[in-house]
Amino acid sequence: MKYAIDEKRTLTIGGIPQAVRIRSTDASLPVLLFLHGGPGVCDRHWVLRDQSALAETVTMVCWDQRGAGLSWSPKLKAEDMRIDRCVEDAHELIAWLKQRFGKDSVYIVGHSWGSILGTLLCRKYPEDVAAYIGMGQFVNGPENERLSYEFVLEEAKKRGDKKALRDLERIGWPKEGHYASIDDLMVQRNLMTKYGGEDYGESDGIMKAMILPILRSPEYSLADMWKYYKGAFFCLNSMWDEVVDLRFDLTVPELKVPVYLTEGRHDQNTPIPLAEAWFDQLSAPRKEWIWFEKSAHSPIKNEPELWGATVRDIVLKEEAVR
Repeated sequence: MKYAIDEKRTLTIGGIPQAVRIRSTDASLPVLLFLHGGPGVCDRHWVLRDQSALAETVTMVCWDQRGAGLSWSPKLKAEDMRIDRCVEDAHELIAWLKQRFGKDSVYIVGHSWGSILGTLLCRKYPEDVAAYIGMGQFVNGPENERLSYEFVLEEAKKRGDKKALRDLERIGWPKEGHYASIDDLMVQRNLMTKYGGEDYGESDGIMKAMILPILRSPEYSLADMWKYYKGAFFCLNSMWDEVVDLRFDLTVPELKVPVYLTEGRHDQNTPIPLAEAWFDQLSAPRKEWIWFEKSAHSPIKNEPELWGATVRDIVLKEEAVR
């Protein structure tokens, strides 16, 4: 595919350098900003790999958020990492994109932690957002962690996984969403990934699922892997307590933008019942729930062709009514 734009840029956002990746076949296309998960788990390596066809419909923008991936810096402190600061970073980036591409708004894809950032961005700055596309939609931190732990515990019992049961007994149930440490959280997430709650089907665990795709991608060099690793754990350690206390079911009854949730049927990272209940009550100009039957937390890579075609159709439909 021939790209009119294929750029890696570093912009000053929120007073610090942040890495942005832009790809498009035509600079006049609508702009789509991807908000990655984590906090701190950048995704440009598989977004650009699996969704390259979208560059014919939109100008794709991948952003290594504050403290993550190529935007990690040893100069950053934990106090620099707050949810409201990240929302303002996104707002600054969108202002730059609007000016660069001559748009009055942009489309947003928010995945997992990115769905938190996207939801809060839509609530505060709806005029900036043409439509919000959520995936692995976060809603209620304490209940999210309880249900995810429950899934892993029941799977471990079903499989007779004695080591997993010992590990789960050691870390215990999360208290109001909080584990005793990030290490304990990672024990649960690793088992959840292994049991198919992150990606559809069985997995080797979270580290292998994360690291191998990065190593195989041209987006991050071997030297960049150190920044990626440091950034991922820095963001998680700095922000997780604030993240897990969020309750969109209580605080976000309305979004003044079109809302599309593209949800994997088997997601146990952000359990589906929470997103369904929130979505059913949510007030929005237009809203649509779209199932992906062979996906878990990430339909964008579990069913890449179907997800890409779905997003293309959403953008075309929204552009037709603008």
